[in-house]
Amino acid sequence: MNFWFLIFGATIALVGMVFHGYVGQKKYMGNINQGELENLTKSLSLVSWHMFTIFLFVSAISLIFVAFLPVYKIAVYPLILANFLGALLFVLLGIGKHKVLLILPGAYLMSLTALFGLLGVYL
Repeated sequence: MNFWFLIFGATIALVGMVFHGYVGQKKYMGNINQGELENLTKSLSLVSWHMFTIFLFVSAISLIFVAFLPVYKIAVYPLILANFLGALLFVLLGIGKHKVLLILPGAYLMSLTALFGLLGVYL
């Protein structure tokens, strides 16, 4: 296992979490609140927004945990898969009619987290 790849992956996820949870939420909720959505829809939108923030946090903490305790490396495999599938979702939807997804950092954050997690486990 490569300690530094796991730490780089965790750092990317942590920086993404802070940016997503603070800066992203302000911009996102500003746009949502300007729309004509019902309050319940706005609230559920905020919850779904922060589910991704929580996922970034869990990814970061898990990668750090495994970097220091490699015996638990099996915990990284679901995170690698979930990050890879999340990045793939961004790309596939972005290729379709949701092209704006390709300029958002989600696919890149998730791709790099998955890549560094994979490299950390296999190198």
